[in-house]
Amino acid sequence: MSHIELGWDEGVLCEFTILERRTSQPSLTPFIFCSISSSLLRISLWCFPVLPPQSIMASHIVGYPRMGPKRELKFALESFWDKKSSAEDLQKVAVDLRSSIWKQMADAGTTYIPSNTFSYYDQVLDTTAMLGAVPPRYGWTGGEIGLDVFFSMARGNASVPAMEMTKWFDTNYHFIVPELGPDTKFTYASHKAVNEYKEAKALGINTIPVLIGPVSYLLLSKPAKGVEKTFNLLSLLDKIIPVYKEVVTELKAAGASQIQFDEPTLVLDLESHKLEAFTKAYSELESSLSGLCVLVETYFADVPAQAYKTLTSLKGVSAFGFDLVRGTKTLDLIKGGFPSDKFLFAGVVDGRNIWADDLAASLSTLQALEGIVGKDKLVVSTSCSLLHTAVDLVNEPKLDQELKSWLAFAAQKVVEVNALAKALAGQKNKEFFSANAAALASRRSSPRVTNEAVQKAAAALRGSDHRRATNVSARLDAQQKKLNLPILPTTTIGSFPQTMELRKVRREYKAKKISEEEYVKVIKEEINQVVKLQEELDIDVLVHGEPERNDMVEYFGEQLSGFAFTSNGWVQSYGSRCVKPPIIYGDVSRPKAMTVFWSSMAQSMSKRPMKGMLTGPVTILNWSFVRNDQPRFETTYQIALAIKDEVEDLEKAGITVIQIDEAALREGLPLRKSEQAFYLDWAVHSFRITNCGVQDTTQIHTHMCYSNFNDIIHSIIDMDADVITIENSRSDEKLLSVFREGVKYGAGIGPGVYDIHSPRIPSVEEIADRVNKMLAVLETNILWINPDCGLKTRKYGEVKPALSNMVAATKLLRTQLASAK
Repeated sequence: MSHIELGWDEGVLCEFTILERRTSQPSLTPFIFCSISSSLLRISLWCFPVLPPQSIMASHIVGYPRMGPKRELKFALESFWDKKSSAEDLQKVAVDLRSSIWKQMADAGTTYIPSNTFSYYDQVLDTTAMLGAVPPRYGWTGGEIGLDVFFSMARGNASVPAMEMTKWFDTNYHFIVPELGPDTKFTYASHKAVNEYKEAKALGINTIPVLIGPVSYLLLSKPAKGVEKTFNLLSLLDKIIPVYKEVVTELKAAGASQIQFDEPTLVLDLESHKLEAFTKAYSELESSLSGLCVLVETYFADVPAQAYKTLTSLKGVSAFGFDLVRGTKTLDLIKGGFPSDKFLFAGVVDGRNIWADDLAASLSTLQALEGIVGKDKLVVSTSCSLLHTAVDLVNEPKLDQELKSWLAFAAQKVVEVNALAKALAGQKNKEFFSANAAALASRRSSPRVTNEAVQKAAAALRGSDHRRATNVSARLDAQQKKLNLPILPTTTIGSFPQTMELRKVRREYKAKKISEEEYVKVIKEEINQVVKLQEELDIDVLVHGEPERNDMVEYFGEQLSGFAFTSNGWVQSYGSRCVKPPIIYGDVSRPKAMTVFWSSMAQSMSKRPMKGMLTGPVTILNWSFVRNDQPRFETTYQIALAIKDEVEDLEKAGITVIQIDEAALREGLPLRKSEQAFYLDWAVHSFRITNCGVQDTTQIHTHMCYSNFNDIIHSIIDMDADVITIENSRSDEKLLSVFREGVKYGAGIGPGVYDIHSPRIPSVEEIADRVNKMLAVLETNILWINPDCGLKTRKYGEVKPALSNMVAATKLLRTQLASAK
């Protein structure tokens, strides 16, 4: 503690005392808490945003994966949901994970370590809990929101459905959509942000608490059921700001000297009234934020010029974070003018991919920015939260050393950020930078990356259209003559429950603990059981259940060239659901048939049509870690040619219904409107390439999951599939509105009739009511009946009654339709 006495002519003494350095890391001095007092005056200066000395430079991580390096949180959550463990057991796992993450970042020398980026399900749902914005159906009566209400909102319960889930911008992460209206009451109902700040502080780590910003929260919400769709969600700003003020005040009282508001909606093409909401919100928060170093973080794309102007003029805000990986044009805005008294958090290390950073290039960018904003105002950061990457390369013993040298998972990206910060301060680790340069050179020159024949074949696709010769109406007639399906045909999306036994068999086969003959026997028996079950339920178009598959993208990637696979490269998709994206490192081709053996086997077990199940090229792309050394469309065309070969081999084997899932087509849509047409053009073209060569009598299905499809409905029609199945139940049937508004759709369509992401079993009446709503806007002869998505994550105890009710509802409606005629 320092103590200084100041005096002047009148002899009144003023004491200036540095009471506390607000940092747990001894080498860092980002904030100083001061008090000035005299007999006439007492002033508290809560915060000077003082960056570390130039010999250190500042570093920042936007957010970090929360599942754990070995999916510890996933298993703890599922054990708790299954009532095999207590809330205390779950909380202990969470505490251990959080502390290990904070310590890891502190040990790496990170200046700004985030807290409150951990969640038991989703950070937007955490904000809903913080604001007490619980829909009435969950029966919450006030007080601190507990796990029971929290998980009911996320997953539903025996009596009420879950809230809608949709994609977080253009990622494969899903968030729970807030349901708001003019009567929504907001109250400070979850103290999670403050509790986690205190938890870190008790470990000696001063963090920067992260909150979803108030404007982005409202813009990501939807009008609750019964509320006019035109309801202005931003009109609720005055109601939520008081809660934000309470949170900020409590954080300050706990000792926080910095805070991060994530406002990613600033990268969208927002109308002026929405931009004005940011100005209003932060003006109202200004007095509460006084004394805090306030960072507003954006990510996933360029910030438009008008939004940049709005952002950099916000009151009470001292720092701005930008994604300079996906938002390279933002650099031009910064060069054109940046506030001299503000800090720039430069997101130069990619938070969404797993490639090692080009450290020399990033350092060059940072040095250029240093010349614009000043050395003392620049902070090295990730482009976005590392939530979207795998956790740690240390857990990947099976990846070969060459490939491993090209990669950086979340743990390695933390090291990269801090290495850049040190280099910028003149403490460059020459050995680290040299190894990085060597790895990048090795990747550029490696023969395993390039296949000239594949590149030529993909390049030749660009000039043509690749459409089936006959229109969809004529094809559907030809297919109906062959398939002879009833009206409102029933089907499922593809996968059936993946039991522990199945996973064990696949693991044993991979580890060569059982022979191929033993493995095929077990999988064949499982397929047989799935086929029998569907026939007993009287489903019209069957699936084989996919017991041989791990993940819908990984399974195909393992059989294609140019892909690599991790042991523990898990990434959270939603809740406890994790995916393990393949790594596309080179040119893609198909050495041999991938699914024909299993599909043919399944078809031989039934006289009903059996769907061949494939993942489409755009979904394989969007659900993989994609090479960043060529345009994404070139990689997609390569995958499309491989899937085309598979489609034609399935047709030759007698499979007459083939589903090519494009679950992620909407997800990959660029956030900026100016870039969307180009993406949709090559994405839709890639799908058509896969099936343009089949006969009219071969029925091509596709499936799409949780997304807002209304704005791309014409591109979906342009895909020219014979039947599309699509998520519908959690999104409050938004999809149907496009047909109410006059969009003509002549192909078959199956808007999902129940939500498979919840354990809840819908009744016959509920499903029948849902289908009747569909029949109000869709022709009877094109409507299919199916669940929202695959059944892989559900248990048979849920699947059998739900599908039974689905078929019973369909038969009831067929009878009613026949009587009406």
